Amino acid sequence: MRTSVPEKIIKIINEIDAKGNAKLTRLTVLKKWLEPPGRLPAFGLWMAACAASRKREATETAGKLFDEAHALLAAYEIGAPGPSRFAAEDLYKRLQRFQSEYQNRNWATVRIIRHWDLLLVEEGLALYLRHHASPSHGYKLAADYCQHHDLHYGNSLSGPSRLKLEEMVRFMFALEAVENGVA
Repeated sequence: MRTSVPEKIIKIINEIDAKGNAKLTRLTVLKKWLEPPGRLPAFGLWMAACAASRKREATETAGKLFDEAHALLAAYEIGAPGPSRFAAEDLYKRLQRFQSEYQNRNWATVRIIRHWDLLLVEEGLALYLRHHASPSHGYKLAADYCQHHDLHYGNSLSGPSRLKLEEMVRFMFALEAVENGVA
């Protein structure tokens, strides 16, 4: 089903070009796009694959998890069946255990995240496995993936977010094409 949401993301990119940044909440348009059946798990897989491909300096254990995530997700093609649910569930659980340190703060217990990209892989797999089955979770994952901290603007969509947003638009167009039988 063709929507106008990718064009709205392009407007966000244009706003970044014109003003230097855009508010993260502008990505809420993704919620509507993620509503049709099948889009949320496909989006989760795609986001997990993007995060897995961004391997950075990591400990030996984190590096192995990145390698496993990349191996599991590298063959994913838009519109094709995803990886084995058993393998995805196994990796998801190991990612959760790897970053399972919590600290008590003033009013809450918070999870300590040392490898942001591994968290993004974990959250993407959660969407694929339908542990989080609402478009709001997809929006949050996209915001976490695209946000950039800038001293002038705080956490927002800024210059470094631009390429991620362009990738997202390409994914959206490709998935819509598959849904419409064009690809």
